[in-house]
This record gives sequence, C-alpha cells and structure tokens, in this order.
Amino acid sequence: MRKAIMSLVVACVLFSTSAVEAASASHTVQRGDTLWSIAREYKTTVNQLKQWNNLKSDNIRVGQKLVFQNTTAAAQPAKPAASKPVAVKAAKVLTVKSTAYTASCKGCSGITATGINLKKNPNAKVIAVDPKVIPLGTKVYVEGYGEAIAGDKGGAIKGNKIDVHVPNKQQAYRWGVRTVKVQILK
Repeated sequence: MRKAIMSLVVACVLFSTSAVEAASASHTVQRGDTLWSIAREYKTTVNQLKQWNNLKSDNIRVGQKLVFQNTTAAAQPAKPAASKPVAVKAAKVLTVKSTAYTASCKGCSGITATGINLKKNPNAKVIAVDPKVIPLGTKVYVEGYGEAIAGDKGGAIKGNKIDVHVPNKQQAYRWGVRTVKVQILK
C-alpha cells in the first residue's frame, strides 16, 4: 500500500512539473531577434505572441522574456530558422537600412507620394522607399514592422534604405536605425 501511494505521489509531482514547464514555455530575446523570427521559430504568429505578452507594438528588447500559452507548439522551438526569411508569397527579399518617420512633424503635410493621408490614418503601415529599388504601390513585409505598402518616397531614401511610418515621434525614436529584411510580396 505504501509503495502504491508513493508511486502515485511521484507520478503526480512529475506530471505537475512537466505541465508547469510546458505552460510556462518562454523565450528570452537575444540580439537580432524580432517578433517575426521568434514566431517562426516557435511555429506561431506575431499577433499571437503580441497577445500573449500584452505587446502594443512590434518592439522587443534584448533580455525580455516572451511567454507562450500554446503549450504544444511552444514547448520546443522548431528547427533553426533559415538565414533568409521566407514568406509564402515572397517574390524577393532585400536587406535594407531602416529608419522611422512620422507625419506629425513641423511642416509635414502628412500626404504621401501616393496620396495616403497619414494624419487621418496615423496607424497606416506605410514605408518610404527608393522607387528604383521598390516601386511605389508594392506590398511588402518588413521584419519587426509587419505588412505594409510602399507608399512614400523621401529625399534621403536612396538605394537599399526605407523609412517606416509610425504614429508619433516617440515610436520613431524607439525604432531608431536598424537593418531589416524586406520581403516583396506578390
């Protein structure tokens, strides 16, 4: 009888420990990580990661711990991500230098080169591009930013450079300057 009770206690402890470990699967953000790359690694979506971690933007920081609530997919990361991001509909992938801009600057009209009113649509996902590299009107996926439209151009945007539109200056400063992958979508 004592052996049976001990076996039952040990089984309960092992089961509860593995359940807790699975329920609390997490990832500590490393340099170079993006929500997109982490989502791919753990076979989930950026939106799901943001929801589980109460994130209001795509910005994450080194050392930040992200938790997963989908215990079956999140318990183990997928195979290491390929060095090149791949989207189902990607026609081309570019590596670009990225900065951020806002329509709320002094003297800014808020109207893009393609006619999008960013003051009326402050959350619009629009990037400024060099039209010789990414034609205006092209749908893209920008690592760390999301799906966007190449809807603007700028005097300083030449070659493999983009400017992502964000609603305010604080978010533009947070974005800073970073190298990102841009997938040209079909």
